[in-house]
Amino acid sequence: TMQFLLRLIVFFYVSGIFTALGQKEEESTAEVKIEVLHRPENCSKTSKKGDLLNAHYDGYLAKDGSKFYCSRTQNEGHPKWFVLGVGQVIKGLDIAMMDMCPGEKRKVIIPPSFAYGKEGYALLNELLLSPNISYNFILVKLLKIIPLAEGKIPPDATLIFEIELYAVTKGPRSIETFKQIDTDNDRQLSKAEINHYLKREFEKDDKPHDKSYQNAVLEDIFKKNDHDGDGFISSKEYNVYQHDEL
Repeated sequence: TMQFLLRLIVFFYVSGIFTALGQKEEESTAEVKIEVLHRPENCSKTSKKGDLLNAHYDGYLAKDGSKFYCSRTQNEGHPKWFVLGVGQVIKGLDIAMMDMCPGEKRKVIIPPSFAYGKEGYALLNELLLSPNISYNFILVKLLKIIPLAEGKIPPDATLIFEIELYAVTKGPRSIETFKQIDTDNDRQLSKAEINHYLKREFEKDDKPHDKSYQNAVLEDIFKKNDHDGDGFISSKEYNVYQHDEL
């Protein structure tokens, strides 16, 4: 049951739940500086916006070299999962981790305008989560989404990150999944199509589910995603990560 809920939440619910607290849009000519420490000779896939990444990273204050975050000390040392380019991490990391290969290591310098700006960041391991407690549990405990910061970051702080990328996978709401569900190829998802998809996903689960439970999940999906109320989830409503192919 938990495995099925994890797949379901990654696909339909992860969008819009997280935001990089303390991150401000500011005018700046400063750039994110990237130093490639290691890049594998064989690299068949590189990271792009919307991909789900698995990585370790350490964060330091450039001013004095003090470490404010170490992913290896969190969540029993497991690497962190996050979707690239959609604001789940600070803007500087979204920029710095584009076009990375699995196994690649980078050292990046991020100016304040692409980090926590003039206000800094003083919260400890806080995430802006969904009001639904069960979603929060699954997202934090199973997905191990990256906490934004572990220690205090002063105003106007330039940050240094050492990053090691382990995996690049298809992110939530991938184009391939949309096409798989859209059996009549009309570029929108009907209740019948999503119900069929849910039925297949439920069948993969170990435990049987009552039909009413599947119906409740279906209704909740449309409540959260059918923004114009026309009974379909259009490619635009589905395409929260702005894949160019849709």
